[in-house]
Amino acid sequence: MLESTTTSKNGYETVTRLNNTDLIIDAGSETEPSPTETLLASYAACYTVALRIGTQQQDVDTLGRVEINAEADRDTENDLEAIRFAVAVESDLDAETLAAIVERANDLCHVHDALRKELHADVTIRGNAV
Repeated sequence: MLESTTTSKNGYETVTRLNNTDLIIDAGSETEPSPTETLLASYAACYTVALRIGTQQQDVDTLGRVEINAEADRDTENDLEAIRFAVAVESDLDAETLAAIVERANDLCHVHDALRKELHADVTIRGNAV
């Protein structure tokens, strides 16, 4: 079971307690991440893990360093309407292998599964890149 406790004393700032760590999220701050920003960061972090697991399942030794440039578009009401991941990996892998790894990562990423289908990231990936 996963558990967290989120508290807000006033305004838009929340403090969420996760595994003995406090995560401050503030929709009205210029210094703390907003809920949408933390969602995007969580998605990219989860996707990185899914890429690594997908790599192992494709019998590829390693991706080496993985870097995801995540972008999100918002509509006029400030709701998310699109997410894009530009993935760069250190290993020099062919396009077919990279596509298979991405396909498997889409199946493995729990945040990907939790989002409505229209918000599944449009993923581009290139090897020998970082």
